[in-house]
Amino acid sequence: MSIYSISEARQKIQDGELALKDLVNQYITEINSQNGSINAFVSTYHNEALEQAEEIEKKIKNGTAGSLAGAVLGIKDLIAERDKQATCASEILDGFESVYDATVIEKLKKEDAIFIGRTNMDEFAMGSTNEFSKYGAVKNPHDTTKVPGGSSGGSAAAVAANMCNATLGSDTGGSIRQPASFCGVVGLKPTYGRVSRYGLIAFASSFDCIGPFAHNVEDTARVLQAIAGFDERDNTSANVPVDDYVSAIQEPKKDIVIGVPEEYFGDGLDSEIESTIREQLAQLEKEGATLVPISLPHSKYSVSTYYVLATAEASSNLARYDGIRFGYRADKATVIDELKAEEKEIRSKYDASKADEADKMEAELARLDSALIRLYKKSRTEGFGNEVKRRIMLGTYVLSSGYYDAYYAKAQKVRRLIQEDFKKAFEKVDVIVSPTAPTTAFDLGSKLNDPVQMYLNDIYTTSANLAGICGISVPVGTHSNGLPFGIQFLGDTFQETKILNAARLIELQTK
Repeated sequence: MSIYSISEARQKIQDGELALKDLVNQYITEINSQNGSINAFVSTYHNEALEQAEEIEKKIKNGTAGSLAGAVLGIKDLIAERDKQATCASEILDGFESVYDATVIEKLKKEDAIFIGRTNMDEFAMGSTNEFSKYGAVKNPHDTTKVPGGSSGGSAAAVAANMCNATLGSDTGGSIRQPASFCGVVGLKPTYGRVSRYGLIAFASSFDCIGPFAHNVEDTARVLQAIAGFDERDNTSANVPVDDYVSAIQEPKKDIVIGVPEEYFGDGLDSEIESTIREQLAQLEKEGATLVPISLPHSKYSVSTYYVLATAEASSNLARYDGIRFGYRADKATVIDELKAEEKEIRSKYDASKADEADKMEAELARLDSALIRLYKKSRTEGFGNEVKRRIMLGTYVLSSGYYDAYYAKAQKVRRLIQEDFKKAFEKVDVIVSPTAPTTAFDLGSKLNDPVQMYLNDIYTTSANLAGICGISVPVGTHSNGLPFGIQFLGDTFQETKILNAARLIELQTK
């Protein structure tokens, strides 16, 4: 199947060389053919997509279509779509359907994008490998024995496998950029507040960002253009003008100033990835770019700082899932039977006719949970997966009395220092460059028993979320092992145009 950019597809439809319905059918064929092995989509709505295609093609022909007419998108399974199931790949939200559209969905519909299905993810966006999903692991389309990256692995894999021409993901600590690198596609994390979070099911509210995946930089810019902007329904949304991203990259500026942090090119980075990135930077320099060595001295604390703060917020956000109001609920009868059995066992241990034993029995009975509390516990125990439980427990610990100052409060101070590092750097440079990930995609299951190693995979991405700045990963090469990898550009707050410009220069070079 041919890979069309959004503008190419639209032009071919306009010229009568392609029917939008046929394009949608081609994507449906790819999904039917590949999803069984890749597991990128958790649900699809092909009939709706085909119906929309007929209406949107008419708009294209009569000149009334929106900017994304010709785009066929997948949506990560934590973004609300009216009357569509939104499970966050978790048993705890099994059967839950959204009653409204997220702001980004409203905006994409207004621009005539077609939605073809919902993409797989790590449960509640917690993971770096997309192996923590109630729907099973997503596989990397380039090698199905490898991970696609996470937590937006389904969104990245869907684009890489040409099941659609763009997707939406979310980025809390690198969950768009890292899978983009592993799958060889473009992935952009916008500035915090650039894109509304209204309708995004929260993991860590001060980190979460919605952003696009696409085959190329232009399509990435086009989708970002559609979803960016102020939203009064989101208290964290920034009322800052949105640039014309698409026009800005048509003739990208070559005389950019690129900061090269010494901390991002050290131990742990694959030598082939480093050499390829340095070669590309040297070529950019020949074309007019200026490379400036910089230092981000507090970046070595970014992973630990991120996992303290993000898990603390997760602990708070996920407290709402109690099994009572919506989603998964443990069997009430089983809970009552278990409590009755425990009560019977306690009573059988003591002779109630003896005062001292009666007191012990009553004390032990008093420690039994109420049926409601037990229902909460059992629902959450059965509904959440191991990685989510691990992060809830870690977050609860760092927020607990006696540890709050030692961990959470200290991490907030380090977060400010990381922000200051970037602020100083951006006084001297337009963008900052780094690898997106230290390695290419690794084997499925290889880090499941070592979560710390999995977390360290986010070493180059978490700092952007801590600082609230924007970042993009664009494919930069293919490793000798046959797998793709990306280069990352970071930009100051609301400077998405600059990182798109840098990414476009790399795209032109590598082509």
